[in-house]
Amino acid sequence: MIRFFWWYNIKLLVIWGFKKLPVKHSSNKKPMEDSNTNYALITGASRGLGKALAFELAGRKVNVLLVALPNEGLSYLCKQIKDEFGVDSDYLEADLTKREDIFRIKGWVTEKYYKVNILINNAGVGGTMAFKESSIDYLENIIDLNIRALVLLIHQLLPELKRHDNAYILNVSSMLSFSPIGYKTIYPASKSFIYYCSRGLNEELKKSGISVSVLHPGPMKTNADVRKRIGRQGLFGKMGLLSVEKVAIIAVSKMFKRKPVIVPGFGNYINWFFLKVFPDSIKVSVLSKKVLRETKTQQ
Repeated sequence: MIRFFWWYNIKLLVIWGFKKLPVKHSSNKKPMEDSNTNYALITGASRGLGKALAFELAGRKVNVLLVALPNEGLSYLCKQIKDEFGVDSDYLEADLTKREDIFRIKGWVTEKYYKVNILINNAGVGGTMAFKESSIDYLENIIDLNIRALVLLIHQLLPELKRHDNAYILNVSSMLSFSPIGYKTIYPASKSFIYYCSRGLNEELKKSGISVSVLHPGPMKTNADVRKRIGRQGLFGKMGLLSVEKVAIIAVSKMFKRKPVIVPGFGNYINWFFLKVFPDSIKVSVLSKKVLRETKTQQ
């Protein structure tokens, strides 16, 4: 127990020091080869991490294709990217829980002759609810968006990615993928699927010029509601907390370095270590109780 608290205090000091480090803007970094004709397609690109990833790539002079739900302001976002970064940007409004919309994305890329050599599967959805109280629609939405849409979109765009000497797939998972959690049951399971799918696919494609990376972000400062929820979790919720801009910089840099697993931030590395060390029986009990307390404070 003494050893645990010693590590715990060291962890807090390291995280505190890490948060004080400035965020370096990457716009001066060397652009990716042939980025003037190639495109990165990003799902869930209208806000949060997806938007930050689009800006990070555009800052590296990579043309971007944005995909998100209708009425999410993609038209304005495209114009902003063109004006600020001087790259091409286009968008498509689509509901990735609908199979026909995934096929429509493939058709859009083909018809407009977009040379897509980067695919970022960022779109996802979560939630906190007792399994017995969950509706069929709630469960299907998580499975369809987090799992089915990711798999089908990779499958549809893989022939296009293979046309390039160097191509990249970045799948966004979560730190929660490393542990089962009650009252979030389906969400961490879906993110765990993304981890194993990405690792297996990367092995299949390692001789093709396509690298597959999986990103495991921890808590992120995305909007006021999320910041408030993280604040209610106290120190536990703030461990590994990063801005979406920091996560995007780390994710894109390591994606181009073909890192198969990306855990952004030193604080999240320490969290990852503890999640690996402790057995599932302890993790699921502690984390589930934490989630349950959070749900009760919201009622």
